Amino acid sequence: MNRRGFLKKTAAGAAAGTLGFPMIAKAQAAKTFNWKMTTTWPAGSPFYQSGPGSAEAFAKKVEAMSNGRLKIKVFAAGELLPAFEGFDACAAGTVEMNHGVAYYWAGKTFASQYFGTVPFGMSYLGQHAWLWEGGGNQLWEEVYRPFGLVPLPAGCTGVQMTGWFKRPVNSVADFKGLKMRIPGLAGKVYATLGVDVKLLPGGEIFPALERGVIDAAEWVGPFLDMKLGLQNAAKYYYTTGWHEPSTTTEIVINKKAWDSLPADLKEIVVYAAKAMDLEGLLWLETKNAEALDELVQKHGVKVSTLPPDVVKKLKEATADTLSSAAAKDPLVKKVHDHYFAFKKKHDFWAKVSETHFATQVRDI
Repeated sequence: MNRRGFLKKTAAGAAAGTLGFPMIAKAQAAKTFNWKMTTTWPAGSPFYQSGPGSAEAFAKKVEAMSNGRLKIKVFAAGELLPAFEGFDACAAGTVEMNHGVAYYWAGKTFASQYFGTVPFGMSYLGQHAWLWEGGGNQLWEEVYRPFGLVPLPAGCTGVQMTGWFKRPVNSVADFKGLKMRIPGLAGKVYATLGVDVKLLPGGEIFPALERGVIDAAEWVGPFLDMKLGLQNAAKYYYTTGWHEPSTTTEIVINKKAWDSLPADLKEIVVYAAKAMDLEGLLWLETKNAEALDELVQKHGVKVSTLPPDVVKKLKEATADTLSSAAAKDPLVKKVHDHYFAFKKKHDFWAKVSETHFATQVRDI
């Protein structure tokens, strides 16, 4: 009888255990997460803060895809933190996420800038092939690991405009003493040519340009620039795309928070970021075409290209700036060499595909 009783109890216990595993898995799957995300963008800023490709769009997509298991409350610049303090807050665990661009953190690690955009570097196809499929994201994780952060590409503007100038640029000499809002590697390059570089968040650009605190500014491109009203503060609008050929927005995630997510939610976050990567680009490409026409036809904006000798000097200064930084820091050199090795291979393909079509075929 004792043996029978033991066997019955053992069988019952095994059955309960077997039944329990799905219950435990179900309980884990049912766990919800409520996160905070700060951004570097003004409230309502299209593409960055609100609308297609934005921080808010990302949060909505994650909540919908996870059936409400991961909810992200998004705070614009100034609502919870000043524009450029989200990186540190995320590293400290004060918030779980921050949305910005990697070149804003150049003061913390020079290597971060390669993941935002590189002057005279790759356009969208090359840059994002490098990030997602060419090992770029893995290097990015290595660069941010000391800060306790996990990075993800989460949007792209495509080629940006050189910017708005109160006076025309006819030669390199016109940069001497020019006060310009310009972030990232391009700012360092301009500084070597005598530009007084200013780093301002988006919400401060128009008043600074209008009041003459700065003489020139770059933001993104026709649609977003017009939204800031920059056409009302300067009339000379330059293009070449030299400084930001593929500006990539990022989401950084606190590593401990990231590790707390189950595998399926991690996958949802990654694919929501990939969705923003494409969604924002396509939306902005559409809007830029409409806005450029309006700027020229209705606002009298003069669209010009920088003189070839100016572009050549900027390219030389870029090469010097990058090689100098790589020589001083092994991590920068590692990222630099990896980026340009990928670029060399991709350039050959791009030359016989996209570039050939754009320069030799399209306008025949």
